[in-house]
Amino acid sequence: MHRRTLVSRTLAVLAVLVSLGASAAGTSRLAAAEPATPVAPVAATTGEVRGYLDAHSHLMSYEGFGGRIFCGKTFDPEGIEKALKDCSDHGVAGAFAWFENFTRHGHPFGTHDAVGYPTFKDWPANDSFTHQQSYYKWLERSWRGGQRILVNQMVTNRVLCEVYPLKKYPCDEMGSIRLQVKRTQELEAYIDKEHGGPGKGWFRIARNPTEARGIIAQGKLAVVLGIETSEPFGCTGTPERPGCTKAEIDQGLDEMRDLGISSMFLCHKFDNALCGVRFDEGALGGILNLGNVLSAGRFWQADTCTGPAHDHTISPSGDLAALLAGPLKALRPVGITMPVYPKPPHCNPVGLTALGEHMVRGMMKRGMIIEVDHMSVKAADQTLRILEDAGYSGVISGHSWTDPTYTRRVYGVGGMMTSYGHRADGFVGQWRKDKASRDERYLFGYGYGLDANGMGTLPPVRPNNAENPVRYPFTSPFDPGVTLDRAKTGSRTWDVNKEGVAHYGLVPDWMKDMQNIAGNEIINDLALGAESYLQMWQRATSHSAQP
Repeated sequence: MHRRTLVSRTLAVLAVLVSLGASAAGTSRLAAAEPATPVAPVAATTGEVRGYLDAHSHLMSYEGFGGRIFCGKTFDPEGIEKALKDCSDHGVAGAFAWFENFTRHGHPFGTHDAVGYPTFKDWPANDSFTHQQSYYKWLERSWRGGQRILVNQMVTNRVLCEVYPLKKYPCDEMGSIRLQVKRTQELEAYIDKEHGGPGKGWFRIARNPTEARGIIAQGKLAVVLGIETSEPFGCTGTPERPGCTKAEIDQGLDEMRDLGISSMFLCHKFDNALCGVRFDEGALGGILNLGNVLSAGRFWQADTCTGPAHDHTISPSGDLAALLAGPLKALRPVGITMPVYPKPPHCNPVGLTALGEHMVRGMMKRGMIIEVDHMSVKAADQTLRILEDAGYSGVISGHSWTDPTYTRRVYGVGGMMTSYGHRADGFVGQWRKDKASRDERYLFGYGYGLDANGMGTLPPVRPNNAENPVRYPFTSPFDPGVTLDRAKTGSRTWDVNKEGVAHYGLVPDWMKDMQNIAGNEIINDLALGAESYLQMWQRATSHSAQP
């Protein structure tokens, strides 16, 4: 890699970081009699499993991106003091935490309390991207509150790893994925040990829907393994100059299934040899465009859309840019691209490539769940056509990053939509929109993609919540046998009315807040989220088993 100035390095890292948006001795405090063993499931009247679903979070992203961007771990065998501490390079009072400051405040200057456990004065917080948000005891509080499925997305990005000045691991994306799977298995064993031995813990990795249903029937959390990365199987480059082959894709899919991976993205943030990406917009998109050069070898391309679906707008565009964009378009076939674009709405002309179609069909053959978020609208359209022709249900938009005109088509094949972790009133609005597009042939359940530790904000405080706040302690909307008080770790106590979802443990409080403003209808749909996901997954695996 050529040497970069500190300024250019900082800008590139900042852009990718923002976009990749990826207790003390007990759980955050429950009722006076907190159970020491897995809680019993609450069955719906129809016999389905009951519990809520997170379709998109990142428990092990602290090991991604070279392993030095995140502060803190999901767990540490030596205890919470080791797991929840600040990054050593943040310095005294966080004075050197330029990365944290950029993502949280928009500039490289600032300070924060660097102590971590047990005081947690400044973090975790819903807008602190580089500090741990998913410590396993916080996740345990959510499980006790009624969560039954977590899709743990292994995530990394070679470009971000290479431009970030600190790292402890190589930047190979698939190597990082393997490490994160290993850490997830270690967490399962660690929790098992806390609860009496192998198989005793509440955190269980599920390799197929039958295993997941059995885990949930025991009242435990079924953890599904997924991948969200920009260069799966080394598939960098462009359709004309791909960095991978069909044989490498087949080999990679087989290895991932052997590791227990059940859900995958084809592209993320940058074009690759499999599909075009859905752009980020504004100044952030402009800098990510430079990252596309580092990953794919060229700038993003965009045409003015002719249909209702479109990707996000990128700059510069408009009348003057349009005058230049037309002649420059003729240079694309010879590999010359410039960051100048026609009038919006913009559509990425790169869709699903031949290699991308091969991977989609390979995932279908293996009963895997296809993630359509981050695909260009052209690529998503082509992928959905393949699924529609085959009658394949294994597809999900897990965190609101696909064009809303495709919602009916996802539901139409028996797939699933879940919303990003917006603040409570915004999430309710998205749920209502998605529910209006449901397909009555399939069970409707809803979920969320919190994107915890995905370098995006967690749900903030709902404005004007004084009229109907979450009142502590409260009964879980999903299990009348569970009462939750304010979440507490060490000497720090959190209140969702004042701090939003500062870490994963406040998810039940966030859902109680949604119940306050939308009633039991949304709770009933969220309670069927796990069942809806399992039925979708089962249809996918049954399809793959057909001769």
